[in-house]
Amino acid sequence: MATVTRDNIGLLNDKLTVKLSKEDYLPSFDKKLKEYSKNANIPGFRKGMVPVGMVKKMYGSSIFTDEILKTVEKELYTWLNAEKPEIFGQPLPLQNDLRGMDMNNPSDFEFGFEIGLKPEYTMADIAKAKVTLHKVKVTDAMVDDEIARMQIKGGNMTEPETIDNEENVLNIQFTEADKDGNVVEGGVSKENSVILKYLTAGTQKKFIGKKVGDTVTVQLNKAFDDDKLAMFLQDLGFDKDDKDAAKKYFNLNIVKIGLVEKRELTEDFFKEIYPTKEIKTETELREAIKEEIENYWTAQSRNQLQDQLYHYLIDETKMEFPEEFLKRWLQTGGEKEKTAEEVEKEFPGFSNQLKWTLISDKLIKENGLEVGNDELREYMKMEIMRYFGTMSLGDDTSWIESYIDRMMKDEKQVDSSYRRLITDKLFNWIEGQAKPAEKEVTADELNAMQHHHH
Repeated sequence: MATVTRDNIGLLNDKLTVKLSKEDYLPSFDKKLKEYSKNANIPGFRKGMVPVGMVKKMYGSSIFTDEILKTVEKELYTWLNAEKPEIFGQPLPLQNDLRGMDMNNPSDFEFGFEIGLKPEYTMADIAKAKVTLHKVKVTDAMVDDEIARMQIKGGNMTEPETIDNEENVLNIQFTEADKDGNVVEGGVSKENSVILKYLTAGTQKKFIGKKVGDTVTVQLNKAFDDDKLAMFLQDLGFDKDDKDAAKKYFNLNIVKIGLVEKRELTEDFFKEIYPTKEIKTETELREAIKEEIENYWTAQSRNQLQDQLYHYLIDETKMEFPEEFLKRWLQTGGEKEKTAEEVEKEFPGFSNQLKWTLISDKLIKENGLEVGNDELREYMKMEIMRYFGTMSLGDDTSWIESYIDRMMKDEKQVDSSYRRLITDKLFNWIEGQAKPAEKEVTADELNAMQHHHH
């Protein structure tokens, strides 16, 4: 009669020993041999007439090993299903010696497995989390910038004779030279485009009034401010922090002058930007844009608050893990085995992920959070609508339902939609428990805080 015994071998780490006597596996071994002899195709014998002894001689050894391992696995999982220990992943087989398996001398066998147990823990109190909802105030300047961007995007490119304003787009041939403009033999030569306002104020003055074919000699670090300098150094093939390259002189030969004529703010233009809205005036346009920017920053603020709450729960919920077991599991559990160094490097992120899984599963279960079929369908519908954006879908949208039916049959699609929705519900619930302080910040300040972890 097969038995499974359990012994503790470390923190949250137990060993399971499966003991088999020959009565546990011999009947199925004999049965398998008979099945083989009925179906085997062996030259010189009619199908189904192959003697069992011959099958045993040819295939017996591997069938014997297979039947023992199958019996072990069956006993192990019967025990796990009955006892239901809270474990991580699958049991890890210990170094089991398979050499002693001799079909001519069946005996008792022992197989060892290791399991890692999930820790008991107390959840951090969300109501005590010191978190802040950082709110961005949408200013008129932000709306102005967005309108200007749209006017340029929708504008027409013209080619004026001379350079006359900072918005001119210049195609320039950069040729390495000395400070007197003499070309350096074998130096860098490359064409690039530049908006005049990217140059320093002093350099811009040198270009005003110039035509195609004219040349201006500049020293790179005097022509560009630091943030733009790094970008141009890289474009010219240097390292962005190369101090010597920054001091080099270049002849800037004007190949082409362009200027985008901004689109006029007309009703036709409003219709292009917002096909589905009835926008007649600039005031209405500003309101629509302001609302869009506000929605964007509200979502960013929530992301950042959720990030704080995630870290609070991870940092303040104390948990112990069967580290050695998990490292072995991480090392051997994937498609290809990892090195000890790779495991050490990955482990902190991996254990945080495990911690978050335990915390989120517990919160979802305890608070009865769930996602129904109707919600999944509604979410998929929104995704389809978002995908088609502002395109008109016509009057007959019945195809959407059959498209959703197909999506609902795709396990991956359903799983990713479910995760998205349940995570959203979970964070809504967590936010409801927290009492964030509110603070007004600029868009740049909020951007600097963003570093997503989930």
